[in-house]
Amino acid sequence: MSDKTKEIKEIKAIPKIKSGFVALIGFPNVGKSTLLNQMIGTKISIVSPKPQTTRFNIRGVLTKDHYQIVFIDTPGIHDAKSLFNKMMVEEALNALEEVDIILWVVDVTHRLPEEEKLLDLIKKANKPTILVLNKIDLIKKSELLPMIDYFSKLHDFKAIIPVSALKNDGVDRIINELVELLPEGPFYYEPDRVTDLPLSLLIAEIIREKIFQHTYQEIPYSTAVKVEEIREDKERNFLYIQATIFIERDSQKGIIIGKKGQMLKKIGTLAREELEFLLGKKIYLDLWVKALKDWREKESHIRNLAIPFKD
Repeated sequence: MSDKTKEIKEIKAIPKIKSGFVALIGFPNVGKSTLLNQMIGTKISIVSPKPQTTRFNIRGVLTKDHYQIVFIDTPGIHDAKSLFNKMMVEEALNALEEVDIILWVVDVTHRLPEEEKLLDLIKKANKPTILVLNKIDLIKKSELLPMIDYFSKLHDFKAIIPVSALKNDGVDRIINELVELLPEGPFYYEPDRVTDLPLSLLIAEIIREKIFQHTYQEIPYSTAVKVEEIREDKERNFLYIQATIFIERDSQKGIIIGKKGQMLKKIGTLAREELEFLLGKKIYLDLWVKALKDWREKESHIRNLAIPFKD
């Protein structure tokens, strides 16, 4: 074999670079954020057992030698009442128009009659769609096949993939199917980047996650977190972070702060420990609690809280 022929064969063997944007769409609490974190291999999006935890579109980036997938974790689509929740749903629906591929995530343990309405929106977007049937570890195998058959008759999905995002079962197959569907294109982010979330928002989200996990009823939904200051002491590899937890009514302050400040201390300690692990440095987390009356109903308040909705 001549050197020239060998060179041509080697060139042909080089995989084409593929890249694209993928929206994770579904109802609240179907496991989109857990699935995103598993696909990326690190924590990008906060999770809790409560619905409507994700409030805005969060990008997670998966890069390998010959492909880059930019995932967009969207807020759960629901019947929104407040202005804030309507803005959340609008964020999710806008993502359908901006991506190359749609991942529709369905909770197999909690089917909803509104599924067909959501499917109509997906059809209207006219994008290649993969259906992910999540939480299969919680149902009998005999229940799964009829479900796959039912959905296969509703739409020409590129694939229907049963998974357990929590147990990382079936997640690799999703990635393989996505790579097949990706268009050729350049990398949009540096190979070592896993999210475009600014540090201040990452910190705010981690704090908010702890509020979701340790407070109840309306309190998690009435709160927003804004990071006011991040100050670094390079000599001591130390970060000072000051953040404010906003609630809607003065009466909610006591619940967030707790008896003798115990709840606020618990939220702060858990958030600080996770942030130290994620950022690899010691952190002093200074939390304050303030009331901002009916902030979910006033767009000016929503914008001032640094929640990154699109204009």
